[in-house]
Amino acid sequence: MLKAILFDLDGTLLDRETSLKQFISTQYDRFASVLHGIPKDDYISRFIALDSRGYVWKDTVYQSLISEFFIQKLSWQDLLRDYENQFIFSCVPFPHLQSTLEALKTEGYLLGIITNGLEKFQKRTIQELGIENYFDVIVISESEGVRKPEAEIFSRALRKLGVQAQQSVFVGDHPTVDVLGAKNIGMKAVWKRDNYWGEPVECDAIIEDLSMLPALIQSFE
Repeated sequence: MLKAILFDLDGTLLDRETSLKQFISTQYDRFASVLHGIPKDDYISRFIALDSRGYVWKDTVYQSLISEFFIQKLSWQDLLRDYENQFIFSCVPFPHLQSTLEALKTEGYLLGIITNGLEKFQKRTIQELGIENYFDVIVISESEGVRKPEAEIFSRALRKLGVQAQQSVFVGDHPTVDVLGAKNIGMKAVWKRDNYWGEPVECDAIIEDLSMLPALIQSFE
């Protein structure tokens, strides 16, 4: 019997690609007096490429931007602080996020998040999405000292929920970090399709939209 549904955050609950494009556009506007010599589209596209879907630390991203565009009146630290303070105002949820979580809670499932990232930043993102109260556990890699796809971070979340791996489902967008990581400890794994990463080697189901999840979970029972 399934008891718990756990989620990745970025790219699964948060539409990170849309959020990032919205943020980086507004960042350019905030610093337009310095960045005006750089075409806005070039600044946006280069940031997104360097970011590599969040798998490159932002200090590295901004150091590269400063160097490549020969930006002299701003430091990479200035831009990083702006990211840390302003990104939450650009957070865009995937469609049907709250209604899906509401449906799963109504069915009596325990809910959790396992996310890689900085604790303060990820908690602020979750709060900005307005979904914090749906979750019985939120596990963030910085505070845990382990990251997905390591088995330990999944195991810690399950222990906090008091459930076994075989009683739980993990939903994520990354074929290795999320899907394979969850499968390796015995969880069912649902891939939220993101063709950027290619098809996962192994998963129990694929969803295109969060609204598909409640019925899918019922089919696992």
